[in-house]
Amino acid sequence: MVLVLTIVVGMTLAAVVFFFAAAVVTPTSVLGARLRALGTQPVTAEPQRPLRQRFEQAVDPISKALPLSADDVSRTRQWLIQAGLRDARHVTYYTAARVTGGALGFLIAFAISGFNSPPLVVGLTAFGFILPRFLLKRMIRDRQQRIRIGLPDALDLTVICVEAGLALDQAMLRVGQDLHHAHPDLSDEFHLVNLEMRAGKPRSEALRNMVERTGVDDIRSLVGALIQTDRFGTSIAQSLRVHSDSLRTQRRQRAEEQAAKTTIKMVPPLVIFVLVPFLFVTVGPALIQAYRSLTAH
Repeated sequence: MVLVLTIVVGMTLAAVVFFFAAAVVTPTSVLGARLRALGTQPVTAEPQRPLRQRFEQAVDPISKALPLSADDVSRTRQWLIQAGLRDARHVTYYTAARVTGGALGFLIAFAISGFNSPPLVVGLTAFGFILPRFLLKRMIRDRQQRIRIGLPDALDLTVICVEAGLALDQAMLRVGQDLHHAHPDLSDEFHLVNLEMRAGKPRSEALRNMVERTGVDDIRSLVGALIQTDRFGTSIAQSLRVHSDSLRTQRRQRAEEQAAKTTIKMVPPLVIFVLVPFLFVTVGPALIQAYRSLTAH
């Protein structure tokens, strides 16, 4: 019985191998054609995605953990643009940074004290959540200060270009190219204004967009003067020269204001770091001697 079963199994396996080999070797066999195609087709490895795409894929779920309304997203987008971060993915990075900062603050507080100190947990979590916004506001102020410093020089160059015969659009493009290394932020804004005007936007709309992108009051007043000049047909060079002089006057007034504030700002450090140690040095030994004299008897 065992011998018969062994013979049957062997014959079955031999038949399977034979028919499979015949199907592969036969030219008209569909199975053979499919196997030959699979054998000759090169194995293509999946292309490795760039690091930025993998980072965005990892960050995107974290950014969605914080529910934001359309107004919040729009306001955040405007802040990022004013800081010089114009790409749409920066909103995702910023939101993910806030969520990650809050989570890290919570974990650090939990590792330090567990839940025994709720104020520490709440404080560190809030600090980690607010820190990215604080850094973003600092970036906005620094960029606005750089634009404010470079604006008078840009206006002087624009006046020279306009008086040389260039139109305002070409003058802004030339000034942006010349200031690329000295004032890159202002150069980028002039370049964007020129690109928007090339795309078909009116000059007034492109200039107003520059005001929204920077948030600088000096830019707003300059744009108002340029729009009025374009509307009433007055001399652009004269208007720019007057505005440049007023900007330099304002910058000098700001410097004088900061210099006047230094005397007030120096009072707390003088009181804390000079007056208090001086009192300890002068009055301290007398108080110690008086205490010893009173406690001796």
